[in-house]
Amino acid sequence: MTQQVSQESAKEVRRLDRVIIRFAGDSGDGMQLTGDRFTSETATFGNDLSTLPNFPAEIRAPAGTLPGVSSFQLHFADHDILTPGDAPNVLVAMNPAALRANIDDLPKGAEIIVNTDEFAKRAMAKVGYATSPLEDGSLDGYRVHPVPLTTLTVEALKEYDLGRKEAARSKNMFALGLLSWMYNRPVEGTERFLRTKFAKKPQIAEANVAAFRAGWNFGETTEDFAVSYEVAPATKAFPTGTYRNISGNLALSYGLVAASQQADLPLFLGSYPITPASDILHELSRHKNFGVRTFQAEDEIAGIGAALGAAFGGALGVTTTSGPGVALKSETIGLAVSLELPLLIVDIQRGGPSTGLPTKTEQADLLQAMYGRNGEAPVPIVAPSTPGDCFDAALEATRIALTYRTPVFLLSDGYLANGSEPWRIPEVEELPDLRTQFATGPNHTLEDGTEAFWPYKRDPQTLARPWAVPGTPGLEHRIGGIEKQDGTGNISYDPANHEHMVRTRQAKIDGIEVPDLAVDDPEGPDGAGARVLVIGWGSTYGPITAAVRRVRRAGGQVAQAHLRHLNPFPANLGEVLRGYDRVVVPEMNLGQLSTLLRARFLVDAQPHTQVNGMPFKAEQLAHVLKEAIDHG
Repeated sequence: MTQQVSQESAKEVRRLDRVIIRFAGDSGDGMQLTGDRFTSETATFGNDLSTLPNFPAEIRAPAGTLPGVSSFQLHFADHDILTPGDAPNVLVAMNPAALRANIDDLPKGAEIIVNTDEFAKRAMAKVGYATSPLEDGSLDGYRVHPVPLTTLTVEALKEYDLGRKEAARSKNMFALGLLSWMYNRPVEGTERFLRTKFAKKPQIAEANVAAFRAGWNFGETTEDFAVSYEVAPATKAFPTGTYRNISGNLALSYGLVAASQQADLPLFLGSYPITPASDILHELSRHKNFGVRTFQAEDEIAGIGAALGAAFGGALGVTTTSGPGVALKSETIGLAVSLELPLLIVDIQRGGPSTGLPTKTEQADLLQAMYGRNGEAPVPIVAPSTPGDCFDAALEATRIALTYRTPVFLLSDGYLANGSEPWRIPEVEELPDLRTQFATGPNHTLEDGTEAFWPYKRDPQTLARPWAVPGTPGLEHRIGGIEKQDGTGNISYDPANHEHMVRTRQAKIDGIEVPDLAVDDPEGPDGAGARVLVIGWGSTYGPITAAVRRVRRAGGQVAQAHLRHLNPFPANLGEVLRGYDRVVVPEMNLGQLSTLLRARFLVDAQPHTQVNGMPFKAEQLAHVLKEAIDHG
């Protein structure tokens, strides 16, 4: 973090190139709302940013306990960044539990803003503090700002007819105002947001605005904060266009709506609420004006059954879930493979097994998506790499589903789903044409010259069968899970036919056209390329790319590739892998992609794995890559 000093105001203003802030408190303290508002104003200001919300699975976790701590980390900069940051420069701790849970992540010299009102003996004892960390010297290596946030908030709201407990709820807005002053964030948008959010309770709206302003004024007037900071907009980081801050789930929702429009098909979502996928159901339910129909089913099986039925009826069928729901949907996914109908299965991965860690991230559903069905039931797999990329991944998954008449897995995860970044809103003419043709009449001539409709007569290029909307005269055909006779779709138990159909369905997936894998391998000073390749998929893109940048800045040579298509793999993947002495595969699982690469291409792909519910840190991966280079 570089600094420049300016004396343009009464207080010193230091210019920084980037900052990492973490808000932390009880899950009822509004830390996610606080972080989200600071993020929105930062996006409006024009910084590049990346966020990491982190919260308990319980609706209201035990107050004042370590498991009950909720945090929101934001990394923003005047240049292109890729991760929420390895370690916060600033921690806002609303209580002892928040301090205890996060202090080990802070580098020495970091700033800590502490709500001193919460540091009572009982609250400290609850998290293992025998003495106050504010007084025993344990925080001497940090720049500590003790602020009685609760008292100041209640004092600021004394003119409002609110009890102390109700007034104290606005302390997160006081903290937001203080941080907005410290980092010169715009304030108008937050005030508009508060008045809109509490429009039906104008007194509460004005109280929150007053608390927000009081926090800003406290920073301006108190002597404890002698310095404010400025992070300039990242004007060189973005191509020209209109930008907005967007989360992965929101981008994915917009991508599905855009895909249905580009395909000229109604969008049907059959879903059952599950963390962290529920936001997609909530968002799509708002877009009936685009022909979107959302169905909240009684369970996961009913959700995908309705979506597959909608696909049979000629709609773009989608079901959203997480890993536990995929397990329940597996039989119907196999049915979709057999029926050869377009269907999107959106899996927002989370920590497992079973219900596992509902609010933490993981990438451990890859093998489930690849093989988690009975019989030979191949399904294409597409994985987005950033929150904004979820939009494009939805379009790509739709292209494959419609073109090849197949269910498609879209593998996002909790980190992408809840994280956010600036996203350039595309022009409509930039979007792909996804229109497809329904069958309209007979497509086969029998030996006696009779015209007939064969539901499994295939396109010679894609091996896709015709999509016949039920009710179309002359296109009547059988449907069901029993094996079908090639061409006619009649029930068949013939061994040779079954083998033919199994191999044909596999050949269809194997033949899906996907772009070749792009490799970033800059030539070194000696004219040679790297001997180490790091390859990833999904949300590891940001940490891997940040690590590669660090290694290269230090003089190391490392090549990078990132997979979007995991089934089928890009045609040149084997050649790419065999072109390097060492291949490192970072994954948030126990080595699922590396297992696939080793089995398919017989290369010594070395996994580097993590399953702690959190994304990789860039410095951690940089160390792994440096070791691979040094021992190559």
